[in-house]
Amino acid sequence: MAKRVIWSEDAYLDKVEIFSYWNHRNKSNVYSRKLNRLFRDTIKSILETPSVGRKTNIENVKRIIARDYFIIYEENDTTLIILRIWDSRQDPNELKYKVD
Repeated sequence: MAKRVIWSEDAYLDKVEIFSYWNHRNKSNVYSRKLNRLFRDTIKSILETPSVGRKTNIENVKRIIARDYFIIYEENDTTLIILRIWDSRQDPNELKYKVD
């Protein structure tokens, strides 16, 4: 049975903020659409190969790099919960989830 993907409110807002930034900066949504495709493809790779992510110091929470972004997620037998999408160029001390 396939795992269900759930986006946390924080992750959803991260994604909205990222896309809004790029849409405003580039005066176009082309790059945002490419990023959205990258995020979807990365999540698909997590579902296909669960060991692909790197463990964090929080039990069951992993991260994977998608270009300049960390996709931070938690998984169990039935669900994959996207916790945050974090721009790796930002100050890591601002991130709620520590990702050693």
